[in-house]
Amino acid sequence: MSAASHAPLRSNRTRSRAVLLTSGAAVAALLLTACGSGGKSGGAGDTGFVTGSDGIATVKKGSRVQAPDLSGKTIDGKQLDVADYKGKIVVLNVWGSWCGPCRLEAKNFVKVSEDLKDQGVQFVGINTRDTSTSPAIAFEKAHGVTYPSLYDPTGKLMLRFKKGTLNPQTIPSTLVLDRDGKVASRSLSALSEASLRKMLKPILAEK
Repeated sequence: MSAASHAPLRSNRTRSRAVLLTSGAAVAALLLTACGSGGKSGGAGDTGFVTGSDGIATVKKGSRVQAPDLSGKTIDGKQLDVADYKGKIVVLNVWGSWCGPCRLEAKNFVKVSEDLKDQGVQFVGINTRDTSTSPAIAFEKAHGVTYPSLYDPTGKLMLRFKKGTLNPQTIPSTLVLDRDGKVASRSLSALSEASLRKMLKPILAEK
């Protein structure tokens, strides 16, 4: 067989490999800065949000966008749909058991979630990049986490947020949804208890 007859075969293999690489590129790009301090922008164009010196980005009430579908199985196998919490303020925390900053901020989330649960604030975790639920369950047990966490090992839920909005870009990322289920604020780094309370204060004050 001539060298020329091998060319189409090699070309097909190259194209197939390119498709496989491209399919994982979005998730890889999203998680490239995993467990880092994160950036402060959400994409090009008129994003409609302002990021303060504390790294917390906020959107005025009239400019917020609806959160995407965030539903699926939790790390303990139950079904959860964040949309069911409409009417409450929802704190979404993207975390992984392997992530050092996630371990540091966990106690702050547990404390604030307990303090504010009677004020209509619901915490929900999104566990990602854990290849099984076992380390995630162990993490929650070690840190006393009682609120639910969706299991999102490949980052599919994170990719549902549109570019240019307050989307989660790093691990950890924290988003606050207002009572209408719209994204009100975001942090792309681990949060202290004080910073988390500061993030929630203006949304709690809204009527």
